[in-house]
Amino acid sequence: MVSTETYIIEGHSFIAVSVFLPKTTLLTVSNDKGYIMCGALDVGLLNQKLADRKIVAGRAVGVKTIDQLLNAPLESVTFEAEALGITKGMIGKDALLKMV
Repeated sequence: MVSTETYIIEGHSFIAVSVFLPKTTLLTVSNDKGYIMCGALDVGLLNQKLADRKIVAGRAVGVKTIDQLLNAPLESVTFEAEALGITKGMIGKDALLKMV
């Protein structure tokens, strides 16, 4: 099953997607510039193999809901996210606001 919701953070719109899989849930919150995601995101792959795509993304681990993802510190971020001022340890919703 897949669930989508619109979240408004400080007047900015983001799309939250939850993909319910056996024994896990994939979580992502995005806009047209970038996204944050649960631990399934491979930041190393994005930074190394897909660097030419200049993906703006951050990863939070140990989250099970969109609300947890929005309030969790990011465990890792892409180089492109760093260029926008998004840092490891930044709370998910604060990182999203750097993507507007």
